[in-house]
Amino acid sequence: MDNVALKRTVTLLKKKAKENKASIWIAIAERLSKSRRKRICVNISKINRYSKDGDIIVVPGKVLGAGIINHKITVGAFKFSESAKKKIEEAGGKCTSIINLVEEQPKGTGVKLIG
Repeated sequence: MDNVALKRTVTLLKKKAKENKASIWIAIAERLSKSRRKRICVNISKINRYSKDGDIIVVPGKVLGAGIINHKITVGAFKFSESAKKKIEEAGGKCTSIINLVEEQPKGTGVKLIG
């Protein structure tokens, strides 16, 4: 891991997981710690399929813009493609970093992991 933002994200996830006894943040930290080749990429069509209106989704990797999204959700990810960000926001949803999502949902309750 040579990316400073990635290291900071993984460190924060581990800290928040211990503080709040939230195993979801440990699982995400482990997935983000993998090599770049093994990191997850998820299309918004998959997010649309496995979520419903109002869900909070976390993707331990990059969200790509293939497909459509037809409901309002909050998505936290390490990276977003421009088209994915645009489609999520046009559907009334919100795109945020994993760090911001951890601050908003420290216990991880109601957060779905996709990837």
